[in-house]
Amino acid sequence: MTIRVLLADDQALLRSAFRVLVDSEPDMEVVGEASDGAQAVALAKEERADVVLMDIRMPGMDGLAATRLISADPALAQVRVVILTTFEVDDYVVQSLRAGASGFLGKGSEPEELLSAIRIAAGGEALLSPAATKGLIARFLAQGGAADDDRDPAGAQRRLDALTVREREVLVQVAGGHSNDEIAERLEVSPLTVKTHVNRAMAKLGARDRAQLVVIAYESGLVRPRVE
Repeated sequence: MTIRVLLADDQALLRSAFRVLVDSEPDMEVVGEASDGAQAVALAKEERADVVLMDIRMPGMDGLAATRLISADPALAQVRVVILTTFEVDDYVVQSLRAGASGFLGKGSEPEELLSAIRIAAGGEALLSPAATKGLIARFLAQGGAADDDRDPAGAQRRLDALTVREREVLVQVAGGHSNDEIAERLEVSPLTVKTHVNRAMAKLGARDRAQLVVIAYESGLVRPRVE
């Protein structure tokens, strides 16, 4: 199956570079380019995109607002948004994950990492590497950046009470950015068992995907932010 990719960035040069890279792969193709958030939302629906590579800072509607609209639209339930960040710590990243983004990737990443990210997002897997999680989410939350009107640490902690001991263990590993295979090896269980625990945790915690599980794990205090 060919992965349909939409590029959303206000820099034409970057879009061109991403297009050449993506179109060079036999299992994916660029189906559209957007220079702002509103155009990205429209094209995601028109072109039946599987993955949107979304820049945050764009004129008009930014990537954060666009991500919220895509995530809230039932007709776009199959679309996975990957946030592209420029800086090591982006103030919008946690908000983006809460808005429904499936993960994030630095614009300075290697080509292989970008292609891998697209495949991972399209497959519904985690797009939160241990390095990215520690270097971005942990520091951001440690700075208090996640505090906003809808943050409810006590509520998140209460929801954790519904998890089994094993589901909590798996959640900690997910928050560390580990894949199902890596978690399975660490906990000495099968990848299928890990996937089952992840799906149950998502259902119990009301998380749209693994990215939101990470935010909940940090906000509830299950995983402690570390500033390095």
